[in-house]
This record gives sequence, structure tokens and C-alpha cells, in this order.
Amino acid sequence: MTHRARDPRAARACGRRAARWLVVVIACGPLVGCDSGPRIVPASGQVLMNGKPLTGHPGFVRVVPKGFRAATGRINPADGRFTLTTYTADDGCVEGTHRACVIVNQTVGTRLVWIVPEKYGNDATSGLQVEISGSSSGLELKLEGKLTPPPAATEAERRLQEAG
Repeated sequence: MTHRARDPRAARACGRRAARWLVVVIACGPLVGCDSGPRIVPASGQVLMNGKPLTGHPGFVRVVPKGFRAATGRINPADGRFTLTTYTADDGCVEGTHRACVIVNQTVGTRLVWIVPEKYGNDATSGLQVEISGSSSGLELKLEGKLTPPPAATEAERRLQEAG
């Protein structure tokens, strides 16, 4: 087995290259950071219909942050309250001002009947916005208009539902 003598100039050059890379990594570290993205904070509130809590109808609230996952919350039919979820139950929503929508409808037979005015069911047409800053428990989504009671199913629709 033969051993080559190591060239001291090559070893110094290799050490200088390694030192330069170390400087680059240390200098760029703060630019990369450890931030995992926008901050999600607890958020809850109430849906109001003509100034009063929306009661008697289950539904959902959807808050749509631009460029981030939407948050949803089930509307409690007892008091119109909701708590938003983005990833895990009741974790909240990303901070900021976001468009929102309220989805309260019912399927009767093969028909979809909107209980609240249909425009509120789409964040692009609802005109609703929420401001989430820190933990927000007093969000209010104010709807105006007429509630549509769900019509009774026709005889044919009842038979279809029973046949399942």
C-alpha cells in the first residue's frame, strides 16, 4: 500500500472553501428563518340575521384568507354561534382581513333550498368580511333579508328519499 503525501496548498484551499460556505450559511440563516407561515389564532363569533342571532338553522361559516387555507365553522342552531377551524378542531384562522360566506341551505328531495339569501353562500358575492387580529371571539357576520322556510317534500321526493 502506498501513501501519497498530501499537498499542503490543496488542504489550505479546501479549508478556505469550507470556511466561505460556512460564512454564507451563517449570513443567510436569518433570511430563511424558522417562520412556518402566517399565524393562526383562535376565532369565533355569531351570525346575525336582520340584527338577531340566526337560530333554528344549522349551517356553516367559511372565512377565506387570500393565499391560505380557508377556515370553517359550524353554526350552532341554538344561538347562531360558530368557532373557526383551519387544520385542527377550533384552532382558528389566519390573522388579517378576509372575505367570508355563510352557508345555510337544505336539500328537499332533489332540490337545494337556500334558507338565507343565496348571495351569502359565496365569499365572492356575500360582501362579508372579518377582521381577525389576535384571539378573536366577537366576530359578527351580519346578514340582511328574508329567511326562506324549507318547503315540504313532494310525494315523489318522499318516495325517492325512502328508497334511499
